[in-house]
Amino acid sequence: MEERKFSLRRYRPHYGRGQWELREVLRSRVAEMRVLVSTRVDPDGDPEAQSRIKDAALNELEKADAALDHIIHDRRISGSNLAVAQAHLDMAHSLMLRLAPLDLVRALLPGLVSVVREHLCVTDLRRSQVEEIEQDVEAGKALDGRQRELLIDAVGVARQELLRENLRVRSFVGIVYGVFTALTLIAVVVAVLGALFPTVVPLCFGPMDVGIVCPTGDDSVPGFKPGDKDLDAAYAEVAKSRDYLVIELAGMGAAAVAAAVTLRRIRGTATPYNVPVALALLKLPTGALTAVLGLILMRGAFVPGLSALDSSAQIIGWAIIFGYAQQIFTRLVDRQGQALLDAVGGPDPAAVAVSS
Repeated sequence: MEERKFSLRRYRPHYGRGQWELREVLRSRVAEMRVLVSTRVDPDGDPEAQSRIKDAALNELEKADAALDHIIHDRRISGSNLAVAQAHLDMAHSLMLRLAPLDLVRALLPGLVSVVREHLCVTDLRRSQVEEIEQDVEAGKALDGRQRELLIDAVGVARQELLRENLRVRSFVGIVYGVFTALTLIAVVVAVLGALFPTVVPLCFGPMDVGIVCPTGDDSVPGFKPGDKDLDAAYAEVAKSRDYLVIELAGMGAAAVAAAVTLRRIRGTATPYNVPVALALLKLPTGALTAVLGLILMRGAFVPGLSALDSSAQIIGWAIIFGYAQQIFTRLVDRQGQALLDAVGGPDPAAVAVSS
C-alpha cells in the first residue's frame, strides 16, 4: 500500500514546474520502450549477448524515468531534465534495434530514414549509406546485420545533432534572459535616479514663446525665450520626480504592442525552451530605455527641427514612438531566434526533394 501511495504521489501533476505535456509524452515513450525491449527479441540471436543488451536498455529507461521524476527534479523553468531523458530514451531505442529481428528493423526503416534526412546534411556519407539501404530494401533485398549497424550509427548521430540543436536553443534563451535581466535593472536604476535627482538631466523642452514643457508638467510663460534666463535652472523648476517613470512606462507600453505584433509572425516551439516569450520580454526594458534615450537626443537638438516640443502630450507621444522603435534593435534577435527554432527538427529541403 505504501508503495502504491508513493507511485500516485510521484505521477501527480506539478503544474508550473516545467513542460508537463512534454514530460508525459516522454513518460509514455519510456513505458512503450520497456514493452518493446522485453518482447521484440530476435529468437536467432546470441542469448548471452541479448541479455546484456536488454539489461543495458532497461537501465537506460530507468535513467530516463528518473530524469523525468517531478520530486527529484523540482525545477520551475528548465528543460535540461527533458533533454537528459530524451538522450537516455534514444539510447534505449538504439539498443532495442540491436535486439529486434531484422524484419522488425526493416518495418521501422521509413522512420529511421526520416530521422537521418531531417538532421544530417546531404553531403554526410552516413546519410548516403542509409539512403542506399533504403533503395535496396525497396528493391526487395533482405536487410543484413551490417546494414542494421549502419542504420543504428546514422540514427544515433542524427539524434546527437538534434540534441545539439536543442542545446543551441537553450543557450540562446539563457543569453536573452540574461540581457533582459540586465536591461531591466538598468531601466529600474534610471527610473530611481530620475526620481531622486529629477533636475540633473530633465526630460524637458523650452519651445519659443511657450515656456518650459516636461512630461508631467509645464510652466507656460508668454514671451519666454531660452536666452532670457538660465535654461537649466528653468528646467529644474518644472521637472518632476515622476517624469522618467512616465516616459519609461510609455516606452514599455509601445514595446509591448510591438512584441504582440512580432509574436504574430513567430511560430511556437515544441522544445522545452520558450523562445517566443523570451524575445517578447526582451522588448519591454529595451522600449523603456529607448524612450528615455530618444528624448535625451531630441533635447540635445540631435535631430534638427525636433527639439521644441510644446506640450506634455507631444513628449509622451514621442516616447511611445521611441519605445516602439526598439524593434529596430531587437529585430535581429527575433530573426536569430526564429532561425534556431527552424533548425530544431526542421525538414531539410534536400531531403524533401529526395523523398518526393
